[in-house]
Amino acid sequence: MKRIVSSLVASIALVSTLNAADFYASVDGENITKKDITMVLQDPRIDFDKLPDTAKKQVLEQIINRKLLSKKALEDGIDKDPQYVEAITKIKEDLAFQVWQKNEVQKIKFTDAEKQDFYNKNKDKFIVPENLEASHILVKTEEEAKEIIKQLDKATKKEDKFKELAKTKSQDPAGKNGGYLGKFSADQMVPEFANAAKSLTIGSYSKIPVKTQFGYHVIYLKDKIAGKSLTFAEVESNISQILLGNSYNKKVKEITDELRKDAKIVIK
Repeated sequence: MKRIVSSLVASIALVSTLNAADFYASVDGENITKKDITMVLQDPRIDFDKLPDTAKKQVLEQIINRKLLSKKALEDGIDKDPQYVEAITKIKEDLAFQVWQKNEVQKIKFTDAEKQDFYNKNKDKFIVPENLEASHILVKTEEEAKEIIKQLDKATKKEDKFKELAKTKSQDPAGKNGGYLGKFSADQMVPEFANAAKSLTIGSYSKIPVKTQFGYHVIYLKDKIAGKSLTFAEVESNISQILLGNSYNKKVKEITDELRKDAKIVIK
């Protein structure tokens, strides 16, 4: 431990004035870079350069200690330990696959014509459905729902009254927010509810209780956002990813099918 401490004092150069793209410290001539820090932080959302100085120092000290201890472990022959050998073998296998995968993906190219052709043949996949913005009041019985509708019919300010009734009458958690459900597409709701909501005009409410598996609803439609077909320009990057994935998966299948012919595979 004394040797480690003395090495820490004598050989480590903490660098406070260097650019972040360079290095932050060095241990026996080995630089501590942004990659080292990212591995220790294990959270890409944390920006090391924006951390308080005390936190930066703690991170650097942790990395320094790890490097010193790793170096000592290797000097003590840890690379002969069966656990180390097994772990290194596994890491090499994973790394070999990852690098191979990256190289294969980089080989895949598509022309603009191929992307346009895919778009033309799959326009039905690039449609934004109609969205509804609505609130509801959920009660157990049809009679309760009818009574709520009567109170709404009498109200001057319908939307305000709806919110008030939702807060006091609704059995749905959304009731505390005036029954507000936000924006949603029809396929996100049960058919009975979706069909009733779609039939309403903006600013109106259901005049007949809507029965679903959850009970009886009174629905208020705040807005309708029309659906639309996305243009090629809007989905070009998505198409590139789809074609890339399809091409890569096809190639992997072809290669693995061939490799399996000569491989001895035992599944228990």
